[in-house]
Amino acid sequence: MHELGVMSEVVRIVENAVREQNLSQVESLVLQIGEIAYVVPYYVEQCYPAAVQGTILQNARLDIEVIPANGRCRQCNKVFHVTEGYMKCPFCQSFSWELTGGREFMIKQIVAC
Repeated sequence: MHELGVMSEVVRIVENAVREQNLSQVESLVLQIGEIAYVVPYYVEQCYPAAVQGTILQNARLDIEVIPANGRCRQCNKVFHVTEGYMKCPFCQSFSWELTGGREFMIKQIVAC
């Protein structure tokens, strides 16, 4: 589970941002995680308490927004939801499509005081 390492880096980034703004406490942290990202939201939630232990985020609530995995067909230009095992466009059956979202991992919001 690499999520603990990823969350340790998130904590470092958030702590630096909070210090730069001369704030002392974080109330909540909002992460956006793509549906097919290399980071699993469930594991992020599970390792969050260990990652924030002893930091200014220790009492902060974690909110995760899952971003849907979407693809756009290069043939018919339609956007569709990508699920595991998708190989072709569900509208025209073309194998020529591109992923337009779903692999993201971002810090969306830090609520601090």
